[in-house]
Amino acid sequence: MRKRTISVAALLAGAAVAAIVGCAGAAPSLAAGSDLASPDKKEIAMQLVSSAENSSLDWKAQYAYLEDIGDGRGYTGGIIGFTSGTHDMLELVQYYASVEPGNPLEPFIPALTDVDGSDSHAGLGAPFEAAWASAADDPAFTAAQDHERDRVYFDPAVNQAKADGLGALGQFIYYDAIVMHGPGSQELAFGGIRTTALQRATPPSQGGDETEYLDAFLDARKAAMLAEEAHSETGRVDTEQRKFLREGNLDLHTPLQWSVYGADDTYEID
Repeated sequence: MRKRTISVAALLAGAAVAAIVGCAGAAPSLAAGSDLASPDKKEIAMQLVSSAENSSLDWKAQYAYLEDIGDGRGYTGGIIGFTSGTHDMLELVQYYASVEPGNPLEPFIPALTDVDGSDSHAGLGAPFEAAWASAADDPAFTAAQDHERDRVYFDPAVNQAKADGLGALGQFIYYDAIVMHGPGSQELAFGGIRTTALQRATPPSQGGDETEYLDAFLDARKAAMLAEEAHSETGRVDTEQRKFLREGNLDLHTPLQWSVYGADDTYEID
């Protein structure tokens, strides 16, 4: 699983951005079928991310996923790659404890707090791995993962994209970027990537051309990926998102065909 760079400050900044977007007034009117938050489109978004993160369309199988992939962020786990070193795994387990007290992961909150910001496994290790596997069978834990995915990543990305006048493809492009790079305004975070794109093109909400703006955003996204070794494989931009853009599929209509890691790594949604 490829993983974003994110910090406590970035998470707080992302929450602030979400609040600003929510208070900025109604987003521009979008055509029917252009809402990534609709059930059918959201399912497509989850499958697209899973194809890049896990080389599988079965995103629901990833609730139980947990490993250290050696990227300096400690454990990576769950449906969008929460990590023990970047605060969002701690927030996930804290939220899970708030809705399901006494769950198998609750005893590890102190250890997750201690290792936050590092790649350490201190106080975690095999017992934590076993507890995560056990929790993955609990509907409250899978619901907690859904909740934190939406709160921190999906909802802010989709709301910002709608405010920028983007259809379902643009909303997905924003979501995939925030999953990998995290919220926040740093140069290599989602906010920094969007700022770079806005310097190069005008979004539809300001009278710009949607395809030209998304091209600029993907250029900025690819540059951010290449700036970090852990993110330097750019297939999810080049042969997935850019492919849909070149096809003019701004509403992310099916059928969809794409590849991520070369010609042997192809996917299709009918």
